[in-house]
Amino acid sequence: MSWALITGASSGMGLIYAERLASEGNDILLVSNQEEELKRVAADLSGRYGIKAIPLYQDLSETDAADKLYAYCQEHHIEIDILINNAGMFFFKELFPEDINRVETMLRLHITTITRLSILFGNAMKGRRHGNILIVSSMAASLPMPGITVYSATKSYLKSFGRSLYFEMRPYSVGVTTVCPPAVATPLYNISDRLMNIGVRCGIILTPKRLVRRALRAMRHGRRIIRPGLMNIYLPILIALLPKRLVTYLWNKFR
Repeated sequence: MSWALITGASSGMGLIYAERLASEGNDILLVSNQEEELKRVAADLSGRYGIKAIPLYQDLSETDAADKLYAYCQEHHIEIDILINNAGMFFFKELFPEDINRVETMLRLHITTITRLSILFGNAMKGRRHGNILIVSSMAASLPMPGITVYSATKSYLKSFGRSLYFEMRPYSVGVTTVCPPAVATPLYNISDRLMNIGVRCGIILTPKRLVRRALRAMRHGRRIIRPGLMNIYLPILIALLPKRLVTYLWNKFR
């Protein structure tokens, strides 16, 4: 029986990853900072699929979060075969000094924790000559735009990190797949249900189930990177062609 570790597993895409992997017979270690939701998800998955589902409450934005998580697995003799680096946060606004704490939280969550988790669990996978690491970046990695200044920069780091780590892990038969989704219909973006539904119908926003299905298939096929959705093809090109004056005008209008 394989163990899958999923960060941000109590809601959104993390929950869909957990459901999908549990339905395939994997035991699941669910990690999130939403304690009650984690317990409900773990109980539900165990009941429905007859697998082990462990809820682990942890703030992954802490500097030593990855080390604590790895130590937990070592202590409980849990060998992680699939690492899903999914946890993330998002905000859209102009940056001011009062935002520095939130910026630093995002940097630790998106960069420090994911990097350390991938190194620690990746090294164990290298020793076993088996395992898969999935890193959730974003289409925003190719969209350095105002309002998502830090978000797009951190996702750009994850895209570069994952693509490079792929080659380091390949000689050890460990897969690394980086996913760069467009907008996904999850609570992350904090928009109304009406706008969310319009986006899904127009194909601008992907459903979590569709994205997760494609991401896991790419992981199992040893893909280095996946950029699902038509938005990934034309939006970065269109944004790159926008005159700076137009970008400034739009930012002043919508900020």
